[in-house]
Amino acid sequence: MSENVVHLHKPTDPPTPDTAPTVLTVVPDAPPAGPVPLWVRSGRAVKTVATHETTRATIRAAARHSLYTLNGGRIVAKRTWDGRTGARYERMIRAAEAAGNLEAAEEWEERLQRFRAARHHRRMDLLHSPVEAARGVAVGAGMSVGVLVALGIAMAVNTGHPGDVITPLTATIDFIALLIRIVQIVWGPALAVGPFLALLALWSVGRKQQAAPAWALPANVRNGEGEPITPSIVVKALRDLGVPALRNAIKEMGDAGASMLGPITLAGCGVEVDVTLPSGVSTNEVQQRRRKLAENLTRHEHEVFITIPTAARTVRLWIADSGALDEPIGPSPLVTDETMTANYKTGKAPWGQDLRGDAAALSLYQRHLLITGLSNQGKTVALRSLALWLALDRSVQFLVGDLKGVGDWAMFDGLASTLIQGPTDEHVIQVTEMVEGAVTEMNRRIQAPPGTVFPPLIVLVDEAQVAFMCPAKDEDKRPYGGSKANSRYFMAVRKIHNQGRAVNVLMWQGTQDPTNENLPKLVREGAHTRASLALGTESQARMALGDKAVDGGAAPNLLRPGLDRGTLVVASDGITIPAGQSSITVRTHYIDDDAAKALTDRARTLRDGVTTLHTIDKGEQRDPLADIAAVIGDATRVRTKDVLARLATTNADAYGGWSFIDLKRVLDDAGAEPYKSDGVMVVSRDRVTRALANRDGEGSASTG
Repeated sequence: MSENVVHLHKPTDPPTPDTAPTVLTVVPDAPPAGPVPLWVRSGRAVKTVATHETTRATIRAAARHSLYTLNGGRIVAKRTWDGRTGARYERMIRAAEAAGNLEAAEEWEERLQRFRAARHHRRMDLLHSPVEAARGVAVGAGMSVGVLVALGIAMAVNTGHPGDVITPLTATIDFIALLIRIVQIVWGPALAVGPFLALLALWSVGRKQQAAPAWALPANVRNGEGEPITPSIVVKALRDLGVPALRNAIKEMGDAGASMLGPITLAGCGVEVDVTLPSGVSTNEVQQRRRKLAENLTRHEHEVFITIPTAARTVRLWIADSGALDEPIGPSPLVTDETMTANYKTGKAPWGQDLRGDAAALSLYQRHLLITGLSNQGKTVALRSLALWLALDRSVQFLVGDLKGVGDWAMFDGLASTLIQGPTDEHVIQVTEMVEGAVTEMNRRIQAPPGTVFPPLIVLVDEAQVAFMCPAKDEDKRPYGGSKANSRYFMAVRKIHNQGRAVNVLMWQGTQDPTNENLPKLVREGAHTRASLALGTESQARMALGDKAVDGGAAPNLLRPGLDRGTLVVASDGITIPAGQSSITVRTHYIDDDAAKALTDRARTLRDGVTTLHTIDKGEQRDPLADIAAVIGDATRVRTKDVLARLATTNADAYGGWSFIDLKRVLDDAGAEPYKSDGVMVVSRDRVTRALANRDGEGSASTG
């Protein structure tokens, strides 16, 4: 008795993907070397054929079309059963009971009773129908024979041939015989072809309903590319969500699970539908499974948004068309419409589009603003586009602090009263003193006579987290950063948040990655308009937008960093938000640096000229006349109250407490008295320049 010998050998044929690896075979008493056995090569060939894509496609096609026919028969049988019995009504009753709608359940029960009564009446009629049918046939046949005989008699009288009396009867009998002959000829082929036609009909029903497993469907259907959202698809996605109470309720409803759904309506680049959840299922159970729901709908997670409308136990689903959110939304109207102007009080900034594809415009009137998001997600561009629109209102004044310092706000030079750019502690100190100057101006406005109208002053700080995290301290050991009561930047922002809105002094901030360290709670909650781009966690989303917005469905943490650049979630009463929602998702227009420069050039032409300060002078010795000339800039004349405001912004310590009397005293002493123009007091640039030249000339003469 021989033993099996294990031989390790390599094939002698040239290496191929199948033969290159070392082959281990077990053969009885095999020689130490030789070609690969035929059965091994045959097995490989069989495996190659079995795993080839063509073979798989053939198997899928055969299974798909077979199951189309089988499941088509099941669907037809179910429809027939529903039509012949009260099963449909019973399902609707169970669905209404599961949804807690007792009125609908009672209505369906009444319909079921009417259906049963009508069915009973039809069945009772069938008991008498044979006798009635026989009586009807006999009467009909007798009448027909009588008519034919009468017709034959008329023909016989007319022709004079008695044989014509039976001519109509014989003609009728011949016609009936012909019909019977036709049926005999056709009946055989009909019996042979009929089953195939029936199978074809069942196949057509199954194909229309895609009644086959997902693995057997065509690739484009399996991937869901372009698959429309239908009630059955939504119900199936909810059923497979992994919520036992929801699955059981839908199972009891049967096909009537669609009764949970409101109308599926077109909404921009997608569809929207309200889902009334069955009793025992909470809305947050659906919200927490957003990714699974999206995948059940053959969509990516970012293509499905879940919000909570006002109706109880209801979620609103917005489902995008596949790939629609990856398409650009087009240029801003600010760029395409060179005649556009702005109105701070009554206008709205064209910011972008909502998910429905409608224009999303934001009112900036007396609203503090906060925009957050991860780095490089479009925060500065989104914030800057609002400022660019507002710059087209000539009454608006800007104080800009850019703590990134890479030139994103350089185009505001000559437009903003103050423009500080840079990321160092010294720049934070300058920005802090700029904000404190705005606080002084705010206090001056508050002390003005009631009814005084003040021009809007926008205090804008980009990359504000740099200021909050600055470790520098002043000579009194007061920190510039931080969130304590002695923090200079923090307290200045808080003061503007508390009282600035009433006198049109507004705080706009942009910051990265919101946390309690780089964006204190009191500051973020002081903003009327809060917007967020992509974030990392839900806790950051709550810091950025607040608990109410996140609990209502806002989820900037689910936006895709990099891919959803420029898309932000907004919580504000300054933008139109669908009823029942606490936030809205906006895809903002992108305005590049060149377009931004063109817009600021347009804004400058609307103004008399603005001298932009790039530092805040802290020196004790001031030259009031020179400072007045500096704030007037290139303008021919400037209103006295605007001069006072600009002086206070330049140096709050020196000019924050100035009144009209102080300004008039300096100008009168220099011989550049203010005067009335169009009913308002103004300061003339020529008079101030002449006074400075005369003063400098006198100083030079006396020195000489």
